[in-house]
Amino acid sequence: MDPDHSMLDAESAKLVRELVAKGALSPGVLSTDDCRGDYEKLSARGVEFLQPPAERPYGTEAILRDDSGNWYSFTERKAGPATE
Repeated sequence: MDPDHSMLDAESAKLVRELVAKGALSPGVLSTDDCRGDYEKLSARGVEFLQPPAERPYGTEAILRDDSGNWYSFTERKAGPATE
């Protein structure tokens, strides 16, 4: 998300940019349908992962860090029962 081109007002957009640059905006969650495969592709492209994919009660998760030091959960959710 580019804060300057979002629903944020100018002051809030400036604050978001400052928090991201400072490395203080995390944690965040990114969803994927293939955590292990995407981990391999992104690692090969230079994305820094703090933890490789691991099984968790909620699915498969890897932890990555952006170039500002913000941490993100990269998660493939475990399939659950169908809901109506």
